[in-house]
Amino acid sequence: MRVHLFAVGRMRPGPERVLVDDYMTRFDRTGRTLGLGPLVEHEVEDKKGGGMEAEGELLARVIPSGALLVTMDERGSVLSSPEFAQRLGYWRDAGRQDVAFVIGGPDGIAPDLRARANFSVSFGAMVWPHMLMRVMLAEQLYRAATILAGGPYHRV
Repeated sequence: MRVHLFAVGRMRPGPERVLVDDYMTRFDRTGRTLGLGPLVEHEVEDKKGGGMEAEGELLARVIPSGALLVTMDERGSVLSSPEFAQRLGYWRDAGRQDVAFVIGGPDGIAPDLRARANFSVSFGAMVWPHMLMRVMLAEQLYRAATILAGGPYHRV
């Protein structure tokens, strides 16, 4: 199952970029034997200043047809890491070809795109900067792969 990380905005070189790249590499290495991956990052940028609606349209255009759409949203379900891993494994086992995780811009995800989501995940009641959300999501995807593989990375 291909895993996509869609985000609004371009991530510049720096510590966040290094972390995202590291966790994506780890995910690909661990997930390959589990039928997960590759993990591909897609960035969209609204250069015309159209706001959340324009960002939503840009995202909708690049999400693969038929992909399971998961929004990262403060209103979503709060899952433990094992629950997140279980859900990822379920989607894989159900034969999903693509799962698309979407991180919105500073104003969030456009309501139309949010309404299309098959599932929504929250990393808690706090709002996180979208660049940190990429790091946290990439890490949780890697953690999920290690949980599914029975590896020692995740400790209870």
